[in-house]
Amino acid sequence: MEDQAQNLVHGNIQLAERVAPPPATNLELTVEEVVEEYVGSFGWSQFLHVLLVSLAWIFDSQNTLVTIFSDAQPSAWRCINNSSSSLCLSSSSNGDASSVCGLMPDTWEWVSGHTSSIIAEWGLICDRRFLAAIPASLFFLGSLLGSAFFGHLADASLGRKRTVLLSCLLTSVTAFLTSLSPNIWVYSLLRFANGFSRSGIGICCIVLATEVVGRKRRGPVSQFGFFFFTAGFLSLPLIAYHTRTNWRNLYKILSLLPLAYSVLFFPFVSESPRWLLVRGRSEEALDVLKNFARLNGKTLPENLCLANPSAAGEGGENEALTKNCTEESLWRTKWAAKRMITVMIAGFGVGFVYYGVQLNIENLNFNLYFSVGLNALMEVPAVVIGTILLGLTGRRLLFSLSAFLAGISCLLCILFAHGKRAKNADKSSTGNWAQLAIEGIGFMAASVAFDVLYVYCVELFPTNVRNFAVSQSRQALMLGASIAPLLVAAGRLSPSLSFLVFGILSIFSGVISWWLPETRNAPLYDTLKQQEEDEKNKVGSQITQA
Repeated sequence: MEDQAQNLVHGNIQLAERVAPPPATNLELTVEEVVEEYVGSFGWSQFLHVLLVSLAWIFDSQNTLVTIFSDAQPSAWRCINNSSSSLCLSSSSNGDASSVCGLMPDTWEWVSGHTSSIIAEWGLICDRRFLAAIPASLFFLGSLLGSAFFGHLADASLGRKRTVLLSCLLTSVTAFLTSLSPNIWVYSLLRFANGFSRSGIGICCIVLATEVVGRKRRGPVSQFGFFFFTAGFLSLPLIAYHTRTNWRNLYKILSLLPLAYSVLFFPFVSESPRWLLVRGRSEEALDVLKNFARLNGKTLPENLCLANPSAAGEGGENEALTKNCTEESLWRTKWAAKRMITVMIAGFGVGFVYYGVQLNIENLNFNLYFSVGLNALMEVPAVVIGTILLGLTGRRLLFSLSAFLAGISCLLCILFAHGKRAKNADKSSTGNWAQLAIEGIGFMAASVAFDVLYVYCVELFPTNVRNFAVSQSRQALMLGASIAPLLVAAGRLSPSLSFLVFGILSIFSGVISWWLPETRNAPLYDTLKQQEEDEKNKVGSQITQA
Protein backbone atom coordinates (compact mmCIF):
# COMPACT_ATOMS: atom_id res chain seq x y z
CA MET A 1 0.00 0.00 0.00
CA GLU A 2 2.80 2.38 0.85
CA ASP A 3 4.45 1.77 -2.53
CA GLN A 4 1.16 2.47 -4.32
CA ALA A 5 0.64 5.69 -2.34
CA GLN A 6 4.14 6.88 -3.13
CA ASN A 7 3.67 6.14 -6.83
CA LEU A 8 0.36 8.01 -6.78
CA VAL A 9 1.92 11.10 -5.13
CA HIS A 10 4.87 10.99 -7.51
CA GLY A 11 2.54 10.80 -10.50
CA ASN A 12 0.47 13.73 -9.27
CA ILE A 13 3.59 15.82 -8.87
CA GLN A 14 4.73 15.03 -12.42
CA LEU A 15 1.25 15.83 -13.75
CA ALA A 16 1.22 19.15 -11.87
CA GLU A 17 4.60 20.03 -13.28
CA ARG A 18 3.34 19.34 -16.82
CA VAL A 19 0.14 21.36 -16.31
CA ALA A 20 1.65 24.31 -14.37
CA PRO A 21 2.75 27.26 -16.51
CA PRO A 22 6.46 27.99 -16.74
CA PRO A 23 7.77 30.58 -14.28
CA ALA A 24 7.50 34.14 -15.57
CA THR A 25 10.76 35.69 -16.77
CA ASN A 26 11.69 39.27 -15.96
CA LEU A 27 11.20 41.86 -18.68
CA GLU A 28 14.45 43.81 -18.64
CA LEU A 29 14.31 47.23 -20.32
CA THR A 30 16.27 50.48 -20.20
CA VAL A 31 14.69 53.70 -18.88
CA GLU A 32 14.53 54.97 -22.46
CA GLU A 33 12.55 51.90 -23.56
CA VAL A 34 10.19 52.06 -20.59
CA VAL A 35 9.41 55.73 -21.28
CA GLU A 36 8.87 55.19 -24.99
CA GLU A 37 6.86 51.95 -24.77
CA TYR A 38 4.92 52.08 -21.48
CA VAL A 39 4.98 55.47 -19.75
CA GLY A 40 4.48 57.60 -22.85
CA SER A 41 6.87 59.96 -24.58
CA PHE A 42 5.28 63.09 -23.09
CA GLY A 43 2.07 62.65 -21.10
CA TRP A 44 0.35 64.79 -18.48
CA SER A 45 2.59 63.56 -15.69
CA GLN A 46 5.72 64.61 -17.56
CA PHE A 47 4.13 67.92 -18.52
CA LEU A 48 3.41 68.76 -14.87
CA HIS A 49 6.89 67.60 -13.86
CA VAL A 50 8.60 69.73 -16.52
CA LEU A 51 6.39 72.72 -15.65
CA LEU A 52 7.21 72.59 -11.94
CA VAL A 53 10.92 72.13 -12.60
CA SER A 54 11.07 74.91 -15.21
CA LEU A 55 9.53 77.49 -12.87
CA ALA A 56 12.91 77.77 -11.13
CA TRP A 57 14.38 79.38 -14.27
CA ILE A 58 12.51 82.57 -13.32
CA PHE A 59 14.83 83.12 -10.35
CA ASP A 60 17.88 82.23 -12.41
CA SER A 61 16.98 85.00 -14.85
CA GLN A 62 16.05 87.60 -12.25
CA ASN A 63 19.20 87.20 -10.17
CA THR A 64 21.40 87.20 -13.27
CA LEU A 65 20.00 90.31 -14.93
CA VAL A 66 19.05 92.39 -11.89
CA THR A 67 22.28 94.38 -12.24
CA ILE A 68 20.92 96.00 -15.41
CA PHE A 69 18.89 98.14 -13.00
CA SER A 70 20.67 97.97 -9.65
CA ASP A 71 24.06 98.79 -11.21
CA ALA A 72 22.79 101.24 -13.84
CA GLN A 73 24.27 104.68 -14.27
CA PRO A 74 21.58 107.31 -13.55
CA SER A 75 20.53 109.13 -16.68
CA ALA A 76 20.31 112.69 -15.36
CA TRP A 77 21.66 115.02 -12.68
CA ARG A 78 20.97 118.58 -11.61
CA CYS A 79 22.49 121.39 -9.62
CA ILE A 80 21.35 121.68 -6.02
CA ASN A 81 18.97 124.63 -5.60
CA ASN A 82 21.21 126.55 -3.23
CA SER A 83 24.22 126.09 -5.49
CA SER A 84 25.30 129.23 -7.35
CA SER A 85 28.34 127.63 -8.94
CA SER A 86 28.69 128.84 -12.51
CA LEU A 87 30.65 125.69 -13.33
CA CYS A 88 27.73 123.54 -12.14
CA LEU A 89 25.22 125.55 -14.14
CA SER A 90 27.31 125.39 -17.30
CA SER A 91 28.04 121.65 -16.91
CA SER A 92 24.37 120.79 -16.34
CA SER A 93 23.57 121.97 -19.84
CA ASN A 94 25.56 119.02 -21.23
CA GLY A 95 23.37 116.45 -19.43
CA ASP A 96 26.15 113.86 -19.58
CA ALA A 97 27.13 112.06 -16.36
CA SER A 98 30.81 112.57 -17.14
CA SER A 99 30.34 116.33 -16.92
CA VAL A 100 30.02 116.14 -13.11
CA CYS A 101 33.59 114.94 -12.69
CA GLY A 102 34.96 118.42 -12.08
CA LEU A 103 32.21 119.51 -9.66
CA MET A 104 32.23 119.66 -5.89
CA PRO A 105 30.09 116.88 -4.31
CA ASP A 106 27.74 119.33 -2.56
CA THR A 107 26.86 121.30 -5.69
CA TRP A 108 24.88 118.64 -7.60
CA GLU A 109 22.67 115.55 -7.16
CA TRP A 110 21.12 112.71 -9.20
CA VAL A 111 17.58 113.42 -10.36
CA SER A 112 16.45 109.91 -9.41
CA GLY A 113 17.98 110.09 -5.92
CA HIS A 114 21.19 108.79 -4.40
CA THR A 115 19.71 105.32 -3.67
CA SER A 116 18.43 104.64 -7.21
CA SER A 117 21.47 102.46 -8.01
CA ILE A 118 24.83 101.48 -6.56
CA ILE A 119 26.53 103.97 -8.89
CA ALA A 120 24.46 106.80 -7.43
CA GLU A 121 24.84 105.67 -3.81
CA TRP A 122 28.58 104.95 -3.82
CA GLY A 123 29.73 107.48 -6.43
CA LEU A 124 31.02 104.99 -9.01
CA ILE A 125 31.68 107.57 -11.72
CA CYS A 126 34.63 109.39 -13.26
CA ASP A 127 37.86 107.78 -11.99
CA ARG A 128 35.81 105.15 -10.08
CA ARG A 129 33.59 104.10 -13.00
CA PHE A 130 35.33 100.77 -13.59
CA LEU A 131 34.49 99.73 -10.02
CA ALA A 132 30.88 99.47 -11.21
CA ALA A 133 31.86 96.53 -13.44
CA ILE A 134 33.35 94.48 -10.58
CA PRO A 135 30.06 93.15 -9.06
CA ALA A 136 28.76 91.81 -12.39
CA SER A 137 32.11 90.23 -13.25
CA LEU A 138 32.34 88.58 -9.83
CA PHE A 139 28.76 87.38 -10.15
CA PHE A 140 29.60 85.48 -13.33
CA LEU A 141 32.88 84.28 -11.84
CA GLY A 142 30.84 82.86 -8.94
CA SER A 143 28.53 81.24 -11.47
CA LEU A 144 31.53 79.69 -13.17
CA LEU A 145 32.78 78.08 -9.95
CA GLY A 146 29.27 77.19 -8.79
CA SER A 147 28.56 75.37 -12.02
CA ALA A 148 31.41 72.93 -11.36
CA PHE A 149 30.36 72.51 -7.72
CA PHE A 150 26.66 71.91 -8.32
CA GLY A 151 27.30 69.84 -11.45
CA HIS A 152 29.48 67.41 -9.49
CA LEU A 153 27.04 67.43 -6.57
CA ALA A 154 24.09 66.55 -8.82
CA ASP A 155 25.92 63.64 -10.44
CA ALA A 156 27.85 62.22 -7.51
CA SER A 157 25.74 62.56 -4.37
CA LEU A 158 22.67 64.79 -4.02
CA GLY A 159 20.98 64.10 -7.33
CA ARG A 160 19.20 66.58 -9.61
CA LYS A 161 16.22 67.37 -7.38
CA ARG A 162 17.97 68.12 -4.09
CA THR A 163 20.65 70.14 -5.87
CA VAL A 164 18.00 72.42 -7.39
CA LEU A 165 16.41 72.83 -3.96
CA LEU A 166 19.73 73.72 -2.34
CA SER A 167 20.50 76.21 -5.11
CA CYS A 168 17.11 77.93 -4.76
CA LEU A 169 17.44 78.30 -0.98
CA LEU A 170 20.98 79.68 -1.21
CA THR A 171 19.88 82.08 -3.97
CA SER A 172 17.15 83.43 -1.71
CA VAL A 173 19.52 83.95 1.24
CA THR A 174 22.31 85.62 -0.77
CA ALA A 175 19.88 87.92 -2.62
CA PHE A 176 18.49 89.19 0.69
CA LEU A 177 21.96 89.69 2.17
CA THR A 178 22.94 91.66 -0.96
CA SER A 179 20.24 94.21 -0.13
CA LEU A 180 22.06 94.95 3.16
CA SER A 181 25.46 95.71 1.57
CA PRO A 182 27.20 98.71 3.22
CA ASN A 183 29.72 99.35 0.41
CA ILE A 184 30.81 98.28 -3.09
CA TRP A 185 33.25 95.63 -1.79
CA VAL A 186 30.73 93.77 0.36
CA TYR A 187 28.19 94.12 -2.44
CA SER A 188 30.66 92.58 -4.91
CA LEU A 189 31.39 89.68 -2.55
CA LEU A 190 27.68 88.97 -2.08
CA ARG A 191 27.09 89.15 -5.83
CA PHE A 192 29.82 86.53 -6.16
CA ALA A 193 27.99 84.37 -3.58
CA ASN A 194 24.67 84.92 -5.36
CA GLY A 195 26.18 83.89 -8.69
CA PHE A 196 27.66 80.77 -7.09
CA SER A 197 24.28 79.90 -5.53
CA ARG A 198 22.05 80.37 -8.58
CA SER A 199 24.30 78.37 -10.92
CA GLY A 200 22.79 75.06 -9.78
CA ILE A 201 19.32 76.03 -11.01
CA GLY A 202 19.89 76.11 -14.76
CA ILE A 203 22.24 73.14 -15.11
CA CYS A 204 20.07 70.81 -13.04
CA CYS A 205 16.63 71.95 -14.22
CA ILE A 206 17.28 71.27 -17.89
CA VAL A 207 18.69 67.81 -17.11
CA LEU A 208 15.90 66.96 -14.66
CA ALA A 209 13.27 68.02 -17.22
CA THR A 210 14.69 66.20 -20.26
CA GLU A 211 15.59 62.88 -18.60
CA VAL A 212 11.94 61.83 -18.14
CA VAL A 213 10.63 62.35 -21.71
CA GLY A 214 10.99 60.51 -25.00
CA ARG A 215 13.82 61.29 -27.38
CA LYS A 216 11.67 63.16 -29.94
CA ARG A 217 10.26 65.42 -27.22
CA ARG A 218 13.59 66.45 -25.69
CA GLY A 219 14.11 69.45 -27.97
CA PRO A 220 10.73 71.13 -27.33
CA VAL A 221 10.76 70.17 -23.63
CA SER A 222 14.16 71.74 -23.12
CA GLN A 223 12.67 75.05 -24.23
CA PHE A 224 10.21 75.12 -21.32
CA GLY A 225 12.92 76.43 -19.04
CA PHE A 226 13.83 79.20 -21.44
CA PHE A 227 10.19 80.34 -21.58
CA PHE A 228 10.33 80.84 -17.83
CA PHE A 229 13.79 82.43 -18.07
CA THR A 230 12.16 84.91 -20.45
CA ALA A 231 9.26 85.39 -18.01
CA GLY A 232 11.77 86.26 -15.30
CA PHE A 233 13.49 88.69 -17.67
CA LEU A 234 10.15 90.32 -18.54
CA SER A 235 9.23 90.68 -14.88
CA LEU A 236 12.39 92.63 -14.05
CA PRO A 237 11.44 95.99 -15.64
CA LEU A 238 8.06 95.81 -13.91
CA ILE A 239 9.55 95.13 -10.48
CA ALA A 240 12.49 97.49 -10.98
CA TYR A 241 10.27 100.39 -12.07
CA HIS A 242 8.34 100.29 -8.80
CA THR A 243 11.59 100.14 -6.82
CA ARG A 244 13.48 102.64 -8.98
CA THR A 245 14.18 104.96 -6.06
CA ASN A 246 15.81 102.24 -3.92
CA TRP A 247 17.82 99.39 -5.42
CA ARG A 248 17.86 97.53 -2.08
CA ASN A 249 14.11 96.95 -2.22
CA LEU A 250 14.56 95.26 -5.60
CA TYR A 251 16.85 92.62 -4.10
CA LYS A 252 14.54 92.08 -1.13
CA ILE A 253 11.58 91.35 -3.41
CA LEU A 254 13.61 88.97 -5.58
CA SER A 255 14.84 87.06 -2.52
CA LEU A 256 11.29 86.04 -1.55
CA LEU A 257 10.40 84.28 -4.81
CA PRO A 258 12.79 81.24 -4.74
CA LEU A 259 11.95 80.70 -1.06
CA ALA A 260 8.21 80.57 -1.80
CA TYR A 261 8.83 78.20 -4.73
CA SER A 262 10.92 75.83 -2.60
CA VAL A 263 8.16 75.56 0.01
CA LEU A 264 5.01 75.53 -2.14
CA PHE A 265 5.89 73.83 -5.43
CA PHE A 266 9.16 71.92 -5.30
CA PRO A 267 7.99 69.08 -2.99
CA PHE A 268 5.89 67.78 -5.92
CA VAL A 269 8.92 67.32 -8.21
CA SER A 270 10.30 63.79 -8.78
CA GLU A 271 13.95 62.77 -8.93
CA SER A 272 15.38 61.65 -12.28
CA PRO A 273 14.88 57.88 -12.72
CA ARG A 274 18.00 57.75 -14.91
CA TRP A 275 20.16 59.17 -12.12
CA LEU A 276 18.60 56.83 -9.55
CA LEU A 277 19.35 53.82 -11.77
CA VAL A 278 22.94 54.87 -12.44
CA ARG A 279 23.41 55.23 -8.68
CA GLY A 280 22.21 51.65 -8.19
CA ARG A 281 18.79 52.62 -6.77
CA SER A 282 16.77 50.69 -9.33
CA GLU A 283 13.71 50.16 -7.10
CA GLU A 284 13.33 53.91 -6.55
CA ALA A 285 13.80 54.54 -10.28
CA LEU A 286 11.06 52.02 -11.06
CA ASP A 287 8.74 53.65 -8.52
CA VAL A 288 9.20 57.02 -10.21
CA LEU A 289 8.39 55.51 -13.61
CA LYS A 290 5.33 53.75 -12.18
CA ASN A 291 4.09 57.06 -10.80
CA PHE A 292 4.54 58.77 -14.16
CA ALA A 293 2.71 55.90 -15.90
CA ARG A 294 -0.15 55.97 -13.36
CA LEU A 295 -0.76 59.68 -13.86
CA ASN A 296 -0.73 59.08 -17.62
CA GLY A 297 -3.44 56.42 -17.17
CA LYS A 298 -1.08 53.53 -17.92
CA THR A 299 0.48 50.65 -16.01
CA LEU A 300 3.86 48.98 -16.19
CA PRO A 301 4.22 45.18 -16.58
CA GLU A 302 4.45 43.32 -13.26
CA ASN A 303 7.63 41.53 -14.32
CA LEU A 304 9.40 44.67 -15.47
CA CYS A 305 12.90 45.37 -14.20
CA LEU A 306 15.33 48.05 -15.28
CA ALA A 307 18.49 47.10 -17.15
CA ASN A 308 21.69 47.96 -15.34
CA PRO A 309 23.57 50.31 -17.71
CA SER A 310 26.98 49.64 -16.18
CA ALA A 311 26.68 45.85 -16.04
CA ALA A 312 28.44 45.80 -12.71
CA GLY A 313 28.91 42.55 -10.90
CA GLU A 314 26.73 41.66 -7.96
CA GLY A 315 27.86 43.03 -4.67
CA GLY A 316 30.00 45.74 -6.24
CA GLU A 317 27.31 47.48 -8.23
CA ASN A 318 27.07 50.66 -6.20
CA GLU A 319 30.82 51.09 -5.94
CA ALA A 320 31.26 50.70 -9.69
CA LEU A 321 28.46 53.11 -10.42
CA THR A 322 29.81 55.66 -7.99
CA LYS A 323 33.22 55.59 -9.68
CA ASN A 324 31.60 56.17 -13.05
CA CYS A 325 29.87 59.28 -11.70
CA THR A 326 33.06 61.25 -11.08
CA GLU A 327 34.17 63.99 -13.42
CA GLU A 328 37.55 62.30 -13.94
CA SER A 329 35.87 59.66 -16.08
CA LEU A 330 34.88 62.36 -18.57
CA TRP A 331 38.28 64.03 -18.78
CA ARG A 332 40.11 60.67 -18.94
CA THR A 333 37.97 59.51 -21.86
CA LYS A 334 39.64 60.91 -24.97
CA TRP A 335 36.59 61.35 -27.20
CA ALA A 336 34.52 62.87 -24.39
CA ALA A 337 37.28 65.29 -23.37
CA LYS A 338 37.70 66.54 -26.95
CA ARG A 339 33.96 66.98 -27.26
CA MET A 340 33.75 68.82 -23.94
CA ILE A 341 36.54 71.25 -24.87
CA THR A 342 34.82 72.06 -28.17
CA VAL A 343 31.51 72.72 -26.39
CA MET A 344 33.25 74.97 -23.86
CA ILE A 345 35.00 77.05 -26.54
CA ALA A 346 31.69 77.56 -28.35
CA GLY A 347 29.99 78.31 -25.02
CA PHE A 348 32.53 80.97 -24.09
CA GLY A 349 31.72 83.02 -27.18
CA VAL A 350 27.96 82.59 -26.84
CA GLY A 351 27.98 83.48 -23.14
CA PHE A 352 30.09 86.56 -23.81
CA VAL A 353 27.66 87.79 -26.46
CA TYR A 354 24.36 86.75 -24.83
CA TYR A 355 25.03 88.41 -21.47
CA GLY A 356 27.20 91.17 -22.89
CA VAL A 357 24.51 92.42 -25.27
CA GLN A 358 22.01 92.56 -22.40
CA LEU A 359 24.38 94.50 -20.14
CA ASN A 360 25.47 96.70 -23.05
CA ILE A 361 21.92 97.92 -23.51
CA GLU A 362 22.71 100.99 -21.41
CA ASN A 363 25.02 102.13 -24.22
CA LEU A 364 22.05 102.45 -26.57
CA ASN A 365 20.41 105.86 -26.83
CA PHE A 366 17.04 104.80 -25.42
CA ASN A 367 15.13 104.70 -22.15
CA LEU A 368 16.58 101.86 -20.06
CA TYR A 369 13.23 100.33 -19.04
CA PHE A 370 11.97 100.42 -22.63
CA SER A 371 15.16 98.88 -24.03
CA VAL A 372 15.27 96.08 -21.44
CA GLY A 373 11.57 95.35 -21.96
CA LEU A 374 12.10 95.14 -25.72
CA ASN A 375 15.07 92.80 -25.31
CA ALA A 376 13.02 90.63 -22.97
CA LEU A 377 10.21 90.49 -25.52
CA MET A 378 12.71 89.36 -28.15
CA GLU A 379 13.33 86.29 -25.98
CA VAL A 380 9.75 85.14 -26.67
CA PRO A 381 10.09 84.69 -30.46
CA ALA A 382 13.59 83.33 -29.84
CA VAL A 383 12.22 80.52 -27.68
CA VAL A 384 9.29 79.86 -30.05
CA ILE A 385 11.53 79.80 -33.11
CA GLY A 386 14.07 77.64 -31.30
CA THR A 387 11.38 75.17 -30.22
CA ILE A 388 10.04 74.83 -33.77
CA LEU A 389 13.44 74.56 -35.44
CA LEU A 390 14.73 72.02 -32.92
CA GLY A 391 12.04 69.66 -34.19
CA LEU A 392 12.88 70.32 -37.83
CA THR A 393 16.65 70.78 -38.07
CA GLY A 394 19.82 69.45 -36.53
CA ARG A 395 21.27 70.94 -33.36
CA ARG A 396 24.63 71.77 -34.95
CA LEU A 397 23.15 73.63 -37.93
CA LEU A 398 20.72 75.61 -35.79
CA PHE A 399 23.40 76.61 -33.29
CA SER A 400 25.93 77.71 -35.88
CA LEU A 401 23.45 79.72 -37.98
CA SER A 402 22.12 81.48 -34.87
CA ALA A 403 25.65 82.37 -33.76
CA PHE A 404 26.45 83.69 -37.25
CA LEU A 405 23.33 85.88 -37.29
CA ALA A 406 24.09 87.26 -33.83
CA GLY A 407 27.65 88.09 -34.85
CA ILE A 408 26.65 89.80 -38.09
CA SER A 409 24.01 91.85 -36.26
CA CYS A 410 26.57 93.05 -33.71
CA LEU A 411 28.92 94.11 -36.49
CA LEU A 412 26.10 96.02 -38.21
CA CYS A 413 25.40 97.84 -34.94
CA ILE A 414 28.79 99.53 -35.34
CA LEU A 415 27.37 101.52 -38.26
CA PHE A 416 24.78 103.07 -35.94
CA ALA A 417 26.78 103.28 -32.71
CA HIS A 418 27.03 106.70 -31.12
CA GLY A 419 29.31 107.91 -28.37
CA LYS A 420 27.88 109.00 -25.06
CA ARG A 421 28.44 112.64 -25.98
CA ALA A 422 25.81 112.35 -28.69
CA LYS A 423 23.29 110.81 -26.33
CA ASN A 424 21.12 113.87 -26.01
CA ALA A 425 21.51 115.06 -29.58
CA ASP A 426 18.51 113.30 -31.09
CA LYS A 427 17.04 110.33 -29.26
CA SER A 428 14.46 109.66 -31.95
CA SER A 429 16.83 109.61 -34.89
CA THR A 430 16.60 106.95 -37.56
CA GLY A 431 20.08 105.75 -36.73
CA ASN A 432 19.16 105.06 -33.14
CA TRP A 433 16.01 103.15 -34.05
CA ALA A 434 17.91 101.15 -36.67
CA GLN A 435 20.56 100.31 -34.09
CA LEU A 436 17.91 99.18 -31.59
CA ALA A 437 16.20 96.99 -34.22
CA ILE A 438 19.43 95.33 -35.32
CA GLU A 439 20.53 94.88 -31.71
CA GLY A 440 17.18 93.21 -30.97
CA ILE A 441 17.62 90.78 -33.88
CA GLY A 442 21.16 90.01 -32.78
CA PHE A 443 20.05 89.40 -29.21
CA MET A 444 17.26 87.10 -30.41
CA ALA A 445 19.77 85.07 -32.46
CA ALA A 446 22.18 84.92 -29.50
CA SER A 447 19.30 83.74 -27.31
CA VAL A 448 18.50 80.90 -29.74
CA ALA A 449 22.17 79.84 -29.80
CA PHE A 450 22.33 80.02 -25.98
CA ASP A 451 19.22 77.83 -25.60
CA VAL A 452 20.25 75.29 -28.24
CA LEU A 453 23.69 74.83 -26.66
CA TYR A 454 22.07 73.56 -23.45
CA VAL A 455 20.00 71.01 -25.38
CA TYR A 456 23.00 70.02 -27.47
CA CYS A 457 25.17 69.43 -24.39
CA VAL A 458 22.50 67.29 -22.71
CA GLU A 459 22.43 64.99 -25.75
CA LEU A 460 26.19 64.86 -26.31
CA PHE A 461 27.01 63.13 -23.00
CA PRO A 462 25.64 60.13 -21.00
CA THR A 463 23.73 60.11 -17.71
CA ASN A 464 26.66 59.40 -15.39
CA VAL A 465 28.46 62.61 -16.46
CA ARG A 466 25.61 64.60 -18.03
CA ASN A 467 25.13 67.08 -15.20
CA PHE A 468 28.88 67.57 -14.94
CA ALA A 469 29.11 68.13 -18.72
CA VAL A 470 26.31 70.69 -18.63
CA SER A 471 28.03 72.39 -15.68
CA GLN A 472 31.28 72.60 -17.68
CA SER A 473 29.37 74.15 -20.56
CA ARG A 474 27.79 76.54 -18.10
CA GLN A 475 31.25 77.39 -16.75
CA ALA A 476 32.36 78.41 -20.22
CA LEU A 477 29.22 80.51 -20.67
CA MET A 478 29.82 82.21 -17.33
CA LEU A 479 33.51 82.80 -18.09
CA GLY A 480 32.49 84.72 -21.18
CA ALA A 481 29.80 86.53 -19.21
CA SER A 482 32.27 87.49 -16.44
CA ILE A 483 34.47 89.36 -18.93
CA ALA A 484 31.56 91.04 -20.72
CA PRO A 485 30.89 93.73 -18.03
CA LEU A 486 34.45 95.04 -18.47
CA LEU A 487 33.82 95.43 -22.19
CA VAL A 488 30.48 97.13 -21.45
CA ALA A 489 32.28 99.62 -19.18
CA ALA A 490 34.71 100.36 -22.02
CA GLY A 491 31.72 100.67 -24.34
CA ARG A 492 30.55 103.72 -22.40
CA LEU A 493 33.45 105.52 -24.07
CA SER A 494 33.46 103.59 -27.37
CA PRO A 495 30.26 101.61 -28.18
CA SER A 496 31.78 100.43 -31.48
CA LEU A 497 34.49 98.49 -29.64
CA SER A 498 32.03 96.38 -27.65
CA PHE A 499 29.91 95.53 -30.71
CA LEU A 500 33.04 94.59 -32.70
CA VAL A 501 34.26 92.12 -30.07
CA PHE A 502 30.75 90.67 -29.61
CA GLY A 503 30.44 90.09 -33.36
CA ILE A 504 33.82 88.39 -33.81
CA LEU A 505 33.37 86.02 -30.87
CA SER A 506 29.86 85.02 -31.90
CA ILE A 507 30.94 84.12 -35.43
CA PHE A 508 33.90 82.14 -34.07
CA SER A 509 31.56 80.11 -31.84
CA GLY A 510 29.43 79.23 -34.86
CA VAL A 511 32.49 78.00 -36.75
CA ILE A 512 33.90 75.86 -33.90
CA SER A 513 30.57 74.05 -33.44
CA TRP A 514 31.05 72.18 -36.73
CA TRP A 515 33.55 69.90 -34.97
CA LEU A 516 30.70 68.43 -32.90
CA PRO A 517 28.54 65.45 -33.98
CA GLU A 518 24.83 65.79 -34.71
CA THR A 519 22.54 64.46 -31.95
CA ARG A 520 19.02 64.95 -33.29
CA ASN A 521 16.83 61.90 -32.47
CA ALA A 522 19.84 60.14 -30.92
CA PRO A 523 19.20 58.09 -27.74
CA LEU A 524 20.28 59.31 -24.31
CA TYR A 525 23.05 56.98 -23.15
CA ASP A 526 23.70 56.06 -19.53
CA THR A 527 27.49 55.52 -19.41
CA LEU A 528 30.54 56.70 -21.33
CA LYS A 529 31.46 53.14 -22.30
CA GLN A 530 27.96 52.41 -23.61
CA GLN A 531 27.93 55.60 -25.69
CA GLU A 532 31.42 55.04 -27.09
CA GLU A 533 30.64 51.48 -28.21
CA ASP A 534 27.30 52.42 -29.75
CA GLU A 535 28.71 55.42 -31.64
CA LYS A 536 31.59 53.30 -32.94
CA ASN A 537 29.12 50.68 -34.16
CA LYS A 538 27.09 53.34 -35.96
CA VAL A 539 30.16 54.75 -37.66
CA GLY A 540 31.22 51.24 -38.66
CA SER A 541 27.81 50.42 -40.15
CA GLN A 542 27.81 53.71 -42.09
CA ILE A 543 31.24 52.89 -43.56
CA THR A 544 30.05 49.38 -44.48
CA GLN A 545 26.93 50.73 -46.20
CA ALA A 546 29.02 53.29 -48.08
